[in-house]
Amino acid sequence: MTSPHDPARRAVVTALAGLPLISLAAQTNDSGDLQRTGSRTLVAYFSRSGNTRVVAGLIHRTFGTDLFEIRPAQPYPEEYLETVEQARLERDRGYEPALEAKVSNMATYDTIYLGFPIWGETTPPVIRAFLSAHDLSGKTLIPFVTHGGYGLGNSPSILASHAPKAQLRPGFSMQADQERQTMEQVTGWLKQRKQRTE
Repeated sequence: MTSPHDPARRAVVTALAGLPLISLAAQTNDSGDLQRTGSRTLVAYFSRSGNTRVVAGLIHRTFGTDLFEIRPAQPYPEEYLETVEQARLERDRGYEPALEAKVSNMATYDTIYLGFPIWGETTPPVIRAFLSAHDLSGKTLIPFVTHGGYGLGNSPSILASHAPKAQLRPGFSMQADQERQTMEQVTGWLKQRKQRTE
């Protein structure tokens, strides 16, 4: 198995990640906030290496949702080990970084698919910041999580505590070490969900 930080692998992930989001530029305004496309479902995601972005793109295309990339106002370091250390410090201090943009029309959505990688056996600090910045009361919240082998960690309890009035549903989780496996498993999961809604 290749290292998740192998340059060739990252290039493939980046190329794959860009494909499902080719229309993203047309959907966002200058502030980075999402413009309405008429969907009552939003896919909001944070991705560092591109794995979670691939899943977000598949959900977006399958259901014709709105799409929002969660980004911290101050980007994480490019160097992986620096990011790990910064995320650990933020986690230990309970720090929630400022967001580059917020979803201004959150009230118009009924369902939120929330995607993120597991960092240090928990949700990244920027996800806690996103949840604190948006009122998800009464909304259906469906997580989709990628991880490097640690599973969900304590992310279910973080989601429950930061969005206590949302209707938290079982989501999708997988070890994201192979992009093809990611796409096949996500596509299978989405087919099941789509059949239930029809």
